[in-house]
Amino acid sequence: MTFYTAAVIAIVATALAISRKNAVHALLYLLVSLLAVALIFFVVGAPFVAALEVIVYAGAIMVLFVFVMMLLNLGPHSIEQERGWLTPRTWIGPLVLTVVLIGELLYAVGSRGPATTGPLVDSRQVGIDLFGPYALGVEIASMLLLSGLIGAYHLGRRRPGRS
Repeated sequence: MTFYTAAVIAIVATALAISRKNAVHALLYLLVSLLAVALIFFVVGAPFVAALEVIVYAGAIMVLFVFVMMLLNLGPHSIEQERGWLTPRTWIGPLVLTVVLIGELLYAVGSRGPATTGPLVDSRQVGIDLFGPYALGVEIASMLLLSGLIGAYHLGRRRPGRS
């Protein structure tokens, strides 16, 4: 049941992220979608992948998106625009979906299902995997993050002669 509820939340949040005209609303729904996918990974017995999903995608990539938005929204109207983003109405949808996800996570951890028997993440095995068979994937992911950071810098920098 937890799997199907998280899957529905992931699909709904992704559809809402794609269909929003406001970038902040889209980012909030995208964050909920990423958290739902992490819960799906946790429920199917892959807690390490779930932790990576939260740390890398919901953490680092979303912070990068927020920084790009902050850099691109420079101008006299940005203060009023940011105040409009902070209205409680903006947060209702993502908040409801996130509360459901937190409830599902607590249920999954409390039920002691197959995903929660034994240690959730063995740090020694993580190190062996990251520097062993998955070393190429880790390096490719780091290059992708670096290229995203460079792209954000070039989008947001001020050029001489440009207001």
